[in-house]
Amino acid sequence: MMEDLLRASLSSDTDTAPGAPSTLKSRIFSALVRLEQEDGPLRILSESRDAGEQLCVFEHLVAAVPSEKAQAANPCEVCHARLLGEHVENAPIYWPGCPYSRYCGH
Repeated sequence: MMEDLLRASLSSDTDTAPGAPSTLKSRIFSALVRLEQEDGPLRILSESRDAGEQLCVFEHLVAAVPSEKAQAANPCEVCHARLLGEHVENAPIYWPGCPYSRYCGH
């Protein structure tokens, strides 16, 4: 259900349904990641990078750590961009690869 909400909120078809506020998109994304973590560890960042996923500058730093446990952690939990994205509408987040930047329209 949350994935459907996120998908709908990112829809570019504004004539039929306006997009959700960026703060809501950010909170939904955070909740989805937390749910994913409940099922087990996240995919390690170096694997995500190697699969072609774009990482933010902080994820690149964590991906360089030779610990799978550290790489499977969610760096967004301690990132200022998450806080801005969840609490400031269209927050000025410009980190390439940051999902919160994408949800804020940058």
